[in-house]
Amino acid sequence: MTLKLFLIRARKLLVALMNPRILRAFLRSGVMASSEHRVILARPWRTIVDIGANRGQFALAAREWTKAQIVSFEPLPGAVQVFRHALEGDARVRVHQLAIGPDVREGTMHVSGRDDSSSLLAIGGEQSRLFPGTGEVGTLSVRVAPLSSTIDAEEIAPPALLKLDVQGYEYDALLGCENLLSKFSGIYCECSFIELYEGQRLAFEVIALLVERGFVLSGMYNPTYDDEGRCIQADLWFSSSDRT
Repeated sequence: MTLKLFLIRARKLLVALMNPRILRAFLRSGVMASSEHRVILARPWRTIVDIGANRGQFALAAREWTKAQIVSFEPLPGAVQVFRHALEGDARVRVHQLAIGPDVREGTMHVSGRDDSSSLLAIGGEQSRLFPGTGEVGTLSVRVAPLSSTIDAEEIAPPALLKLDVQGYEYDALLGCENLLSKFSGIYCECSFIELYEGQRLAFEVIALLVERGFVLSGMYNPTYDDEGRCIQADLWFSSSDRT
């Protein structure tokens, strides 16, 4: 474990010890809330759409620091099972076992040794080299569909946040949200600056897509660097002034 990863986990544990709901979820399911995203959650969100929810890390943080209704999407059945256990009985949170993309289809999920690094794109050599233990261990057929197949526009009460953490599939997932993007005041999206997954669109392409849709790149959070000082990936924050 790197020092940076150790410090991140130590901070998350400290946050859990200070927040009873987060601590109960951790003790019940082993899921730790993603407290590193608190700066984005410190806004009066009424709706949060959480794409790439994994085991509920982001949803737990959103549940603690917002009053929003949270709709999460995660295609891996094992992760969904843990998510539901971590947030059992919470009326403000619901999760769908589904990947978001531009078309309705059956997709092949490339399952990583760490399930939060799994992707609809094949795992590349740089991903495995830079993040040991994240290589492919198998594949799984999953459902893929546009966001509008599950959510109606009227359900997205403003101000609304769209969060994506989909391991290289960001561009296509955003296309899968195309006809609902105008409902969101902000988009929070993990993007890569180098190719970690085969054929993935890089950060500059995601930025260009969202600028064309009326969003502005307003911040960068939680960057990861390699030994040469290259930024590998980061969480990019996009805002839209006419929807705040």
